[in-house]
Amino acid sequence: MKHDSLTVQVSRGGVVESEHNIKAVIVSSTGEVVESWGDVASLVYPRSAIKAMQALAFIEMGGAQKFAFNDQEVAICCASHGGEPKHVATVQSMLDKLSLSESDFECGCHWPMRAEASYELAGKGEIPNQLHNNCSGKHAGMLGLAKLLGTSPRGYIEVDHPVQQKISATMAQMCEYDYDNAHWSPDGCSAPTWAMPLTNLALAFAKFSSPDELAPARQKACKTLYDAVVQHPFMVAGTERYCTDMMTTLQQRAFLKLGAEGVYVAAIPELKLGIALKCDDGAIRAAESAMTALLDHVGITSFVPDKEMSRYRSVTLKNWQKRITGAITCDI
Repeated sequence: MKHDSLTVQVSRGGVVESEHNIKAVIVSSTGEVVESWGDVASLVYPRSAIKAMQALAFIEMGGAQKFAFNDQEVAICCASHGGEPKHVATVQSMLDKLSLSESDFECGCHWPMRAEASYELAGKGEIPNQLHNNCSGKHAGMLGLAKLLGTSPRGYIEVDHPVQQKISATMAQMCEYDYDNAHWSPDGCSAPTWAMPLTNLALAFAKFSSPDELAPARQKACKTLYDAVVQHPFMVAGTERYCTDMMTTLQQRAFLKLGAEGVYVAAIPELKLGIALKCDDGAIRAAESAMTALLDHVGITSFVPDKEMSRYRSVTLKNWQKRITGAITCDI
C-alpha cells in the first residue's frame, strides 16, 4: 500500500510552527513491500544506519571468535556512540586484542557526541583522539577485517581497498542492489557510503531480522550481531539517545539505528520486517518521531504501557526555564 509522505509536526501554543516530510517503507524478509510513504525509490545515503551491514563481513568470517571480541565489542561495531568513557574503553579493548593502536584508525577525531563526556575530558585538560569518534567501533571492526583478509590496514577507508570491497560485496547481497554502479562518497568518518533506494535499505534489515533464507554462516553472523546490539543497547548510542532508549523499552524485540541527515532503520524479528525512513530536510528529531509512529503502526510497541510510550509519541519541548513550549508529533 502506497501513501503520501508522512508529516512530523512541531507545534507551539497549539499552532503548527514547523513541519518535516518523511519518506518511509516497511519490507518483509521475503522482499515484499508491505507499506510505503512517499518516494521510496529515490536514492538515499544510509550513512551510519547501515553499520550493522558494514560489520557483517567481519562477523561472518569469524572475526569475533578469532580476536575474542565480547558481545559489547561486537555491538559497538554497529554504533554511533557518544564517546562516553565506557565506549572509549570498549574500543581500546578491541584495539588491544587486534594488537593495534589508536594511530591505526583513519576516522579522524572529534569531541564526544555526549556533551557531558566532552566536559569531563576538557575538565581534565585533555583533548579527544580517534577513540572518541562516534564511528570508532565500526573502524575497529574494519581493522579486524583487514587482518582476517591478510591485507595491510593502511588505507582501509579507500573504496578500492580489500576491506571496503569485501564490505560492499556483502552489503550488495543483503540490499540486493548493484554497488558496482552505485553513487558513493566518503562518509563523515571517511569510510565509503553508497546511495540506494530506501526499499533496498529496508530489505537488508528485514533479512537481518529474519535470516532463515540466508547461507548458514550469514544466518549465524546476523544472529550474533542482532543479539549483541539488543542485549547491549548502550553500546549502540549511549545516554539519553533514542536508539538506546527505545531498544531498552522494546526489550530486545527490535534493533534501531540512526544515520546522519535523518535516516533511521529498524529490524523486527518477531514480525520479520525491516523499516527504513528518511527525513527530507535531515532533521533527526523528525526521524525519531516518525520511527516511533511506525513502530506503533506495526504493533511492536503494543506490550509497552502507554505512559511509557507517551514521551516518544509526543516529545515535549521546553525552554531554558524548563517551561513547556510545544511538542513534536507524527500521526499515521
